[in-house]
Amino acid sequence: MAAISAKDVQGLRQSTGVGMLDAKRALEENGGDVEAATRWLREKGLSDKAKRQDRSALQGAVAIGGDSEVAGLVLLRCETDFVAKSDEFVALCQELADLVASKGEGAVADLTAEIDRLSQTLKENISVGEVVRLAAGSGATIGTYLHRQAGRGVNAVAVILSGGDESLAHDVAVHIAFAKPAYLRREDVPEQEVASERATVEAISRNEGKPEAAMEKIVEGRMNGWFKERILLEQAYAKDEKKTVSSLLGAAEVLQFAQVLVAS
Repeated sequence: MAAISAKDVQGLRQSTGVGMLDAKRALEENGGDVEAATRWLREKGLSDKAKRQDRSALQGAVAIGGDSEVAGLVLLRCETDFVAKSDEFVALCQELADLVASKGEGAVADLTAEIDRLSQTLKENISVGEVVRLAAGSGATIGTYLHRQAGRGVNAVAVILSGGDESLAHDVAVHIAFAKPAYLRREDVPEQEVASERATVEAISRNEGKPEAAMEKIVEGRMNGWFKERILLEQAYAKDEKKTVSSLLGAAEVLQFAQVLVAS
């Protein structure tokens, strides 16, 4: 019998959705014949990727790993909230986040076999979604916030702050969790996105019959409102809408932030 290569095992895994060990065993049991191995897996009830493929993985959990110097944020996706809330699923999500914090974003691949095993065990489409790692440089600190529902994380935020403490960084992270800013400052917004919104706002204003003489001022006012909804530093602070996030920060500075969510 020809030796079973890692490439053969990987190919069978991709085509059937089974775990690494099951794919290897199927090939060994069938002399390396892929078609026979696929049939063997179906007969054993081990291959159900075809059934799972068509089901959307819109549920899941998020987790945060790390400390005040580094944070790993991971979304682990599945199909149902029943699985997303299970202890085993939540634990695997946390393990992935801890791994990302300690080793980097690519480290999620180290747990591929475990993800495959859980997917097979729970009979659901399970996969890694968004993965982010933030590392604070000298003089900076990281604040995090994880919003939980029914025992699982659903909204994870990490903020790198310079010139402030962990408490302030945490407060900003909590704000981000609920305000969901898209960008840190105006200059971070792509020019094409700004131009498109400006054209839309102008068209709306004209359709409303706004006077041409005041058009520029009207458009600028509406654009300012649009920016305030999307720009972290310009948003009204969630706990005190009389102040902006920028005024909350004082002399401190947000260097970077990340937010990972379970789709709602």
